[in-house]
Amino acid sequence: MLLILGGFIVILTVYCLIKQYETRMVLFCSGAVMAIIAGDLMGPFKAFSHAMQENKLFEAIISVMGFAMVMKITECDKHLINLLIKPLKKAGPLLIPATTLVTLFINTSITSSAGCSAAVGSILIPLMMAAGIHPAIAAASIYAGTYGAIFNPGYAQVAIVVDVAKSTPVAVVANHFTALLTAGVIGAFSLLAVAYFRKENKGYELPADKVVEDTTGDFKVSVLRAVIPLIPIILLVLGSMNVIPAFKQLQISHAMIIGVFCAFFVTRVNPAQISKEFWHGVGDSFGHVFGIIICALVFVSGLKSVGIIQSLIDLMISNPSIAKISSAFGPFVLGVMSGSGDAAAVAFNKAVTVDAIKFGLSPLDMGSMAAIGAALGRTMSPVAGGLIICATLAGASPMEVAKRNAPGMSLACIAVLVLLLYR
Repeated sequence: MLLILGGFIVILTVYCLIKQYETRMVLFCSGAVMAIIAGDLMGPFKAFSHAMQENKLFEAIISVMGFAMVMKITECDKHLINLLIKPLKKAGPLLIPATTLVTLFINTSITSSAGCSAAVGSILIPLMMAAGIHPAIAAASIYAGTYGAIFNPGYAQVAIVVDVAKSTPVAVVANHFTALLTAGVIGAFSLLAVAYFRKENKGYELPADKVVEDTTGDFKVSVLRAVIPLIPIILLVLGSMNVIPAFKQLQISHAMIIGVFCAFFVTRVNPAQISKEFWHGVGDSFGHVFGIIICALVFVSGLKSVGIIQSLIDLMISNPSIAKISSAFGPFVLGVMSGSGDAAAVAFNKAVTVDAIKFGLSPLDMGSMAAIGAALGRTMSPVAGGLIICATLAGASPMEVAKRNAPGMSLACIAVLVLLLYR
């Protein structure tokens, strides 16, 4: 009976997420209700307290978001984007996949999918439409590259896999690097194939009332400023690979702080303003990113209370092949339905991936599969905030944008599954 009630609450939770009710409220309340009907009255409170003490995740997440805000106020992210526009203009028929892959690269430093969509889309979507590409394809090509953040050792989802697998950030990224890059290439060129099939790769004419400005005309790119967003990643990689042993002791937060100081020395923006924006990003990350993680863990606690998690684990132990499939398509489907890759991946990794060894799988592989699968699902979700931003910038329907990304994201998920769990 508890399993039936729990299953009903899970379905209701997914429905509320699809309807875009407040994610943290939905996850927390769902977890609390499941715990209460199971008689575990203190369960949600214990899960909340435990999640608040996840100091390793906390340090990495808030420093990355603080750094992202500094990149915005110093306009270093704008210089990086504009630096990459010139090669894009020369891409010719490959403009669509080139845009997706450039966005994938930019998203490694501008890790918010919505923030990256707004920053990159506002520049590249008008450029693509002016080149004759259909608005829905132009919007899809930007959002199809917004899971590049998983290349970043300091990204929240990477930090969670590190915690679950008891590994290091760079080891996690190195483990899924090839699979994630393959997914990016498949998504980019699948979108090109969709554009050719629908004859939307050229011939679109802008309405007369739409004036498209060439953002690179009067904008002078500083290569030095454009490099700043990449400095923390470069420092972490050089240290972890022992290229520069002195960097090996650097934590993610240390690398981000060094990046902030580099931004100040290069741009000379008022240090008080930089400080305010950094801590503004820290506060936002706690309220939004870490808040979702906390509430997702309360939801997981509820699932455990009603027995759903144990039933799922027992099923996977007796059928190891199901564990592989579910780690890919479980988070993928949840990402599509809810528009949030974070909530789906966190819930799965904290509930199921911790027992990966019981299924004969590596926690490293299973954790990365769940994180990437959820991100790919979110990338073809019509209710995802970033996709809606891209669709709005292009003047297209979110559903039309999602439909164009669907084939590529589905194929990419299958490819990642094979590369991570069937190798």
